[in-house]
Amino acid sequence: MGGITFIKLKIWLSCKRERAELKLKELPTIPTFQRTRENGEEFGRAGKGGKLLRNSLRVLLQNASDRYMVGRLTAAMVKVIQMDETNVRGQRNVIDGEAELLQGFEFNLNAKLDNTIYAPYTTAVDRPTGKLTVNIPAFVSANMISAPGGATHFKFVSCGSEIDFENETYVVDVQESTILSISALPTAPIALENTITLNSTHPLFLAFGIEFYQEVNAQMYPLKNGAYNALALVKVSGL
Repeated sequence: MGGITFIKLKIWLSCKRERAELKLKELPTIPTFQRTRENGEEFGRAGKGGKLLRNSLRVLLQNASDRYMVGRLTAAMVKVIQMDETNVRGQRNVIDGEAELLQGFEFNLNAKLDNTIYAPYTTAVDRPTGKLTVNIPAFVSANMISAPGGATHFKFVSCGSEIDFENETYVVDVQESTILSISALPTAPIALENTITLNSTHPLFLAFGIEFYQEVNAQMYPLKNGAYNALALVKVSGL
């Protein structure tokens, strides 16, 4: 009797597996799963677009990002894609969406840009010349920079990124200021000018941030592996 029960159980489990596998194979064609398929395709597209943007900013992201940044950026990309009014659901994409929704995205929630830099600054994107710029007028860093404990110096960083989401390529230019001391003396005006392709027809992204240092025996050391460095998208120009 025990042997017969065992054989019946094996046959029953085998049938259950075959039915489950059959359902998975049929999933792409089952009408009731159409919304699921569409959402899955767009989520995958959002993940790929977010990765491309991250790769283009990799030099700066190594020093300024939080542990949940990838997921947050993917969610933001989904919203960009959902604003595509050209294509049907399931075929919506970043190019035809609203890339400008990414403006203001913070890569490090542990150190938000506007809570770190209080000095006024302006941004500009000039497609004909391929210039993406950040201009910071003279300011007193001791008053206008919220520096973490132990920081003695800082520098501003920026990155201009031109991304071709369709062909998965990008052009970037990274700029940085000199390392400046945190003091009561005013700085000189600072201009960070990033150059990409002239008359680009692709979405453009301008990231701006700050990195902190500690001076020890006349040597500059990055402060706590960048945990307090801020970086955000301050200007986004779609098509």
